[in-house]
Amino acid sequence: MINLVWMQTGACSGETMALLCADRPSLENLLRQYDINLLWHPSLTAERRFGDVLAQLTSGEQTLDILCIEGSLMLGPEGSGQYDTWKGRAKIDIVRELAPLATHVVAMGTCAAFGGVHASGPNPTDCTGLQFHKGAPGGLLPGEWRSRSGQPVINVAGCPAHPNTMTKVLAMLASGEPLALDTLNRPSAFFASLVHQGCTRNEYHEYDIEEEALGGRGCMFFSLGCRGPQTVAPCNTELWNGHSSKTRAGVPCFGCTSPDFPSGRDLFVTPKIGVVPKFLPLGVARAKYMAYKNLARAAAPERVVNREMEP
Repeated sequence: MINLVWMQTGACSGETMALLCADRPSLENLLRQYDINLLWHPSLTAERRFGDVLAQLTSGEQTLDILCIEGSLMLGPEGSGQYDTWKGRAKIDIVRELAPLATHVVAMGTCAAFGGVHASGPNPTDCTGLQFHKGAPGGLLPGEWRSRSGQPVINVAGCPAHPNTMTKVLAMLASGEPLALDTLNRPSAFFASLVHQGCTRNEYHEYDIEEEALGGRGCMFFSLGCRGPQTVAPCNTELWNGHSSKTRAGVPCFGCTSPDFPSGRDLFVTPKIGVVPKFLPLGVARAKYMAYKNLARAAAPERVVNREMEP
């Protein structure tokens, strides 16, 4: 049996709510098929007390196989962690105590992974991620920290994280499958493709047919702040609720799986140098991009220019 503890720190419960929507596998099937014993979740284990679970783990009475953290880690004020406590004890101290006991430690969501929304702007509560502060190694835990499995914290990024990505990662860990990580410690199997890949607006992007206002069928990268060509996430390769994604619903991708999310700029505006976006798609050279786009727009089929449905 795999013992799992899910602990919330500076969280909005977004990952918990998303987790309840998972269907491949669902939460129920995950627990049953992979023999996972949910020792603690603040919303799903009402029959247990956190203090009892904590005592059993720290005494060695229970083993801890997977520790999931949802939410940013509040260091303030002045490193005391007293902005976020459990019965007067700083939650960051509880996480520091539990993490070395766990075979695997998983940061569920961008806040737990990189600090997220709470670490942006003035950050008055000194929020950070579990093992990253935005894109820099070292958050609550130092960059060289490793769990009992020898792996760093596994960052299942997203705001919230994709429900099926969460359950699939937990299924892989529970079954002992190897889990390769990228340079930001995100599982490579789920963070290898761009949101742009699979986007239904790709044809408009290729021909530089852009929208200046929300509600149209064209590309939102050039003027409306979409970061799909710059963001690795499964949103358009595994649709949310098996049905849609932000870009398919007409909303720009905000890059919520990235360590710099939120970016500190207007989410619905694309910064530009002249007429060219300041931040280009990943791996694209500026000079080649400018030449290609000028030609592409001139070659756009009338059907695309007029935003007509493909026959």
